[in-house]
Amino acid sequence: MLRPTGVVETIAQGLQAPWSILRLPDGGVLVSERDTARIVEVSADGSLRVAGTVADVVPGGEGGLLGLAHLPGAGGAGGHVYAYFSAASENRIVRMPLSGAPGSLSVRAPETVLAGIPRGASNHQGGRLAFGPDGLLYATVGDGGDGDAAQDPDSLSGKILRMTPDGAPAPGNPFGTLVHSLGHRNPQGLAWDDDGRLWAAEFGQNTWDELNLIEPGGNYGWPVVEGRAGAAGYLDPVLQWSTAEASPSGLAVMGDSLFLAALRGERLWVAAPASSGAPEAAAAFVGEFGRLRDAVAGPDGELWVLTNNTDGRGSPIEGDDRLLRVRLAAG
Repeated sequence: MLRPTGVVETIAQGLQAPWSILRLPDGGVLVSERDTARIVEVSADGSLRVAGTVADVVPGGEGGLLGLAHLPGAGGAGGHVYAYFSAASENRIVRMPLSGAPGSLSVRAPETVLAGIPRGASNHQGGRLAFGPDGLLYATVGDGGDGDAAQDPDSLSGKILRMTPDGAPAPGNPFGTLVHSLGHRNPQGLAWDDDGRLWAAEFGQNTWDELNLIEPGGNYGWPVVEGRAGAAGYLDPVLQWSTAEASPSGLAVMGDSLFLAALRGERLWVAAPASSGAPEAAAAFVGEFGRLRDAVAGPDGELWVLTNNTDGRGSPIEGDDRLLRVRLAAG
């Protein structure tokens, strides 16, 4: 199991309510800012520059510019940056042509990939995007404050979606629609392990936050159950935490370890649910960096973590928000 060594370095600072880290194949780094609608490039020296501002973003509550993903072009260069964002009355997924080299990256005008994702209330937007090992695009969608919609297979609310890069339902989806799994409250973490299994992190309501192993067509219980219930017809989480300890957002997998960025819990959870015997989890950096929004695998076996103290719910200090480098070691 990989664990933080305790050595943490600041890669960049001065970000405004950042939400998603996107590492590109050519070494470029982009970060979305929820409330400014900016996609910010983090240069090698830690300086920030705006690579583009996404049109039609209407921030409010937990909505705004959220998850980013990248689909390379021919030969691995360029391609498109995908973004999930909140518009005035809906959530959308768009894609934007990417040009330039690290230090001068630019995203151009967006093309809509999927519109009409329910926005609902000001919270529970979901918003994580990721391309899976199958080359398909996955998106997490919150229930928008309408728990019953999470159990409705005809609604996009409270789901994990699986689609082609053009936004069509992926071949083989369990219901013949965009829906890959259902019964989610507010999932914001997606990551695949070395065996190709999909993991998701999810906000609970008042009792339990969850780490789930996602199965096609699986029903994860919300709002009927929260956390482990052992109820027929619903899949229990592999791990659960009290909401005060977690409020999980971004999720990364490195080797047999999962790294979960916790907001309210102000810590990094390190879990090895695939290990033999009982699932294992431990907390790191409790209260040291404030709210943590995203975690991704960095170069050379390190982990990159994004703080989120300027989102209106945190207590920012000088330099917030920051992109951090966390050194890891087996242990």
